[in-house]
Amino acid sequence: MDGMNEIRAVNGMLLSLVIPVYNEEQNIAPLVARLQQVLAPIGCDYEVLFCMDPCTDGTEREILAARAKDPRIGLITFSRRFGQPAAVLAGIAYCRGDACVVIDADLQDPPELIADMVAAWRDGYDVVYAQRETREGETQIKKAVCAVGYWLLNRMSDVRIPRNTGDFRLMSRRVIDQLNQLHEREGFLRGMVAYVGFSQKALLYHRDARAGGAGKYNRFLGSLTIALNGFIGFSKYPLHLISILGLIISAASLTLGAVYLAIKLLIAAGVITWEIKWGNPTLVILISLLSGVQLLSLGIMGQYMARMYDDIKQRPAYIVREAHLPAGRGG
Repeated sequence: MDGMNEIRAVNGMLLSLVIPVYNEEQNIAPLVARLQQVLAPIGCDYEVLFCMDPCTDGTEREILAARAKDPRIGLITFSRRFGQPAAVLAGIAYCRGDACVVIDADLQDPPELIADMVAAWRDGYDVVYAQRETREGETQIKKAVCAVGYWLLNRMSDVRIPRNTGDFRLMSRRVIDQLNQLHEREGFLRGMVAYVGFSQKALLYHRDARAGGAGKYNRFLGSLTIALNGFIGFSKYPLHLISILGLIISAASLTLGAVYLAIKLLIAAGVITWEIKWGNPTLVILISLLSGVQLLSLGIMGQYMARMYDDIKQRPAYIVREAHLPAGRGG
């Protein structure tokens, strides 16, 4: 296999599972049970690391109860709600495995696919990402928005981000180490992994509906925020676009002015006996158009400047209140 490692051995390997979680009380026990069934036949040691924003239900109690039965389960709790991207970044920073799998707690992504991911990792792939063939439990509007978003992102992004993918993926230790060196604050994992590169493979699967409860991280506004992070974090195209748009509008304005001046001169010379009545509506439309373009341009530039501002302050992407690390290698 060109450009790839030799086949890796599973024996003696530590596999880390990073699970961002928020108000998932109903899903913790079923998730842990399915993970244990999947991981046992693989033949490697493992650790399960839940990264949790402070919850209002019994999620923490359920995780600690599972940890009491299996010390390979760990829990990192934040001081306040930092969001799903920050939880993923924290898990990647704290995990100790030779490979790491990121998976959500709602059981939409089947844990049974982890065995196939590990098999692909053994064959030498550094990134094995799950690619959705179907998306149960999602409206047609959301599916259409996702399709358009991925199309735009790949048209504008500096790196290629596979369509119909989420954070559900396996990454080798050298990919994990590179991700930890990026110091990304917004945590758009799909873009970060695409930027890092290395050998990657897709696994097609059918995404199920949520096992229980309602979605917390994947509401429309949250999805829009994540998409915006992808556009701003991995593409300079919006800045180029507003520059091009500014040139087009300036050229159109100059052309319109030249046409208006020519008509006035022709009327004054008697060549044209009728006069165009431009009127207030034309001025209102032009002013509104130019004002809208200016505000849009300022907004796009503001998004980039806001991220520069955050980077200059160098505040942490998350603050850990308490960490119950899994037992195992180095524990």
